[in-house]
Amino acid sequence: MSKQPAAKPSKSTKTTSLSGITDRKTLRVNARKSIEDGAVTPTYNANRPAVIKLLNDALATEWVCVLRYYRHYYMAKGMLADSVKAEFLEHAQQEQAHAALLAERIVQLGGEPDLNPDTLTARAHAEYKEGSNLRDMVRENLIAERIAIDSYREMINFIGDKDTTTKRILEQILAQEEEHADEFADLLEGWIGE
Repeated sequence: MSKQPAAKPSKSTKTTSLSGITDRKTLRVNARKSIEDGAVTPTYNANRPAVIKLLNDALATEWVCVLRYYRHYYMAKGMLADSVKAEFLEHAQQEQAHAALLAERIVQLGGEPDLNPDTLTARAHAEYKEGSNLRDMVRENLIAERIAIDSYREMINFIGDKDTTTKRILEQILAQEEEHADEFADLLEGWIGE
């Protein structure tokens, strides 16, 4: 068995370049620029200050919703209270999880989450409505969820494909807000009493 030398690559071999895909060398050079920006690289195309403002307004909305849901959880009374209270508590916890996602994304984008309690209700899309009875509480939460649905849809459309990570987060939250609205609409539709 004779050993043959390995074939040398042909000089006529062409490198395939993909339109819109940056070559490795450029990617590596760009990654070393402005490293203090963390996850925000030169290819970030969205208006970062505008996105951070939108996220902070959404964050305020989520916290107002958390507080409203907890109030309703503690204040719910009547024949249907136990089952409805469970919804209020679950939704409060889910809205708090939304707030955490938004705050983390704000920081990733180089912003600061605005959790100033003095301005939360002024910046929130939804209102803090206490509700006078259990049915009224359910109705107010349905209204707040409908407001959240429209505001998240608008944010998603505004961001488009310029910031796909933020868009995905907002789409995930929107899907859960739609579930919440559907649950409250079902509760109101089948309401007995009062």
